[in-house]
Amino acid sequence: MTLAEPVLTSPYPIDPMPGWVVDLRSSDEPVWIFAYGSLMWHPEMRFDERRAARVYGWHRRFCLYSPEYRGTREKPGLVLGLDRGGSCRGIAYRLPQATLAREIDLLWSREMTGFVYHMTPVRIAAAEDRVTGFAFTVRRDSPDYARGLTDEAIARIVAASRGDRGTGRDYLANTVRHLDELGIADRGLQRIAALVEALG
Repeated sequence: MTLAEPVLTSPYPIDPMPGWVVDLRSSDEPVWIFAYGSLMWHPEMRFDERRAARVYGWHRRFCLYSPEYRGTREKPGLVLGLDRGGSCRGIAYRLPQATLAREIDLLWSREMTGFVYHMTPVRIAAAEDRVTGFAFTVRRDSPDYARGLTDEAIARIVAASRGDRGTGRDYLANTVRHLDELGIADRGLQRIAALVEALG
C-alpha cells in the first residue's frame, strides 16, 4: 500500500518532515505523544487514550520566544519548551491507528514551525506501565531559545505579550489551571503566575 504524502498546512514555514516521521505515519505500533503545555488543554488532534504521565531527563520551562503565536516580531512573547534536565509531569496521548497519518501531520504542522523543536523519542512513565513515545523538545541552537531568563523577566514578558493565538497571560493561566485539575503541582509555573498577577 502506498501511503499518501504528508498534508501539512500552517501560516508559517514548517520544518521538512524527515523520513523516519513519514514512516511513523504508517506504523503498526502504538504512537504516544507526551504533552506538557498547550497540547494538554488544546490538543486539536484525535486520540484513543489519555494518561497522566511523566518523562525523565526533561523539564517544562518558559524557554522559547514566540514571535507569532504569543507575541510579535517586534515584541516576542514566551511559550513553554521541554528543556534538558529534571523531570516533567503531563499527559500522554495514544494516537488512533485509523487516522494516524492525519494526526501526525496535524501535530507536525502545529509544532514544527521555525526550527524551534525536535520531535524526540522519550520513555513515558504512566501509572500502568512505561511506553515509548515522542515529545517536542526545545532546540537550544534555535535563535528563539530563551536562555537563562529569571522568573521575574519571564513574568514581565508573559504579562505583556499578545500574538495570533492570544495573550501570554491566557497561555500561562490555561496551563496552570489544567495542571491543577490533574493534581500536578508545578511550583515554577505557580511562582511565575503569582509574579504575573502582581504586575496587575
